Amino acid sequence: MRVLLSTYGSRGDVQPMVGLALQLRALGIGVTLSAPPDREFSDLAAAFGIPFAPAFMPVREWVANARQAGSKLPLLAGEMVGAQYDALSAAAQDCDIIAATGLFPSTAAARAVGESLGLPYRHVSFCPLLLPSDAHRPFEYPGWPHPPEMTDIGALWRRNIEVMNALFGEAVNRHRRKLGLPGLDNVRDHIFTDRPWLASDPVLGPWSSDQCDAVQTGAWFLPDDRPLPDSLVAFLEAGTPPVYVGFGSMAMEASRDAAQVAIEAIRTRGHRTILFGGWAGLGLIDGREDCFAVGEVNQLALFRRVAAVVHHGGAGTTATAALAGAPQLIVPQVVDQPYWAARVAALGIGAAHDGPTPTSASFPSALEIALSTRTGRRAAEMAGSIRTDGAERAAQLLAEAAR
Repeated sequence: MRVLLSTYGSRGDVQPMVGLALQLRALGIGVTLSAPPDREFSDLAAAFGIPFAPAFMPVREWVANARQAGSKLPLLAGEMVGAQYDALSAAAQDCDIIAATGLFPSTAAARAVGESLGLPYRHVSFCPLLLPSDAHRPFEYPGWPHPPEMTDIGALWRRNIEVMNALFGEAVNRHRRKLGLPGLDNVRDHIFTDRPWLASDPVLGPWSSDQCDAVQTGAWFLPDDRPLPDSLVAFLEAGTPPVYVGFGSMAMEASRDAAQVAIEAIRTRGHRTILFGGWAGLGLIDGREDCFAVGEVNQLALFRRVAAVVHHGGAGTTATAALAGAPQLIVPQVVDQPYWAARVAALGIGAAHDGPTPTSASFPSALEIALSTRTGRRAAEMAGSIRTDGAERAAQLLAEAAR
């Protein structure tokens, strides 16, 4: 038996799939991972000995193209569906089932590969926000805001079908016709399927819906037993717990002074800072010894030793900080990140920054909430309720589906 895991997106889309791949391998199941051929992703797969099938192009290159294209999302979708289909169909030749997540055109390609080759297909989402539910409004695609007069959640989800048809329908159906597959009146529900998988923690992101019978497995964590670098350990032990600041795969183009704003506010509160550069290229603002720059490290081990975690609100970082018992301050940027910011605030384990741009006026008050005794106590209490068996459960479900 062999499983093709397909994803197209940032590290937050790739790393959980590597965690699932390891659980599949533990069951004696072969696995191939298809992900963007950016060096960080191919290296991640190689580090765990996971066979890697490159997707159609590096995601950083695609993101740069998307910025230049502006409102031409349907055009980009059309290019992705066809190119990704070619990449995935080659990778799937010896596979028995496909599980796919990431950008919608990529999952549409994976679904078409499954249909063309007669393979079962499972759609994966890492956030409840993206699946139809009576508990929340749909994600607003750029250029397609919710009509102010439309307040009924059911009506908004029905409109969401129309929006996704407008954005992706022509590209998906044009490619399906080329393959001899039937056209779709509702691309969203066909690609999501009537029983998608939701790989999020039930406490952090609870699920309820009369519209979608999702299977919530719990978050998929990638086991990491790497020790922290000696220089980082020395910094941690040289004083009180610092505040971690990192925005992962977010470029933070509207916040070029994000590092300075964060460090100055943290200093005002009497704390030190650990700064992760990431895609935003955050750097130290001076030579003072109360700040330390890190690269890619064992996040869970680090988060267990910090006073708070300031981040962008990706599903993986949010779950890891919650598992570590670290208070969070989320500065949400795109898609599901405002959802996770709101959840962290509602649970009392952190603060949600008001908007995507931290300033000297907005950031300190949110930081104060994250560093409060009450928030710290609540975060520590909740850590034990975060499930860590989500990838194991998903692997078992895949094994059963492929039999």
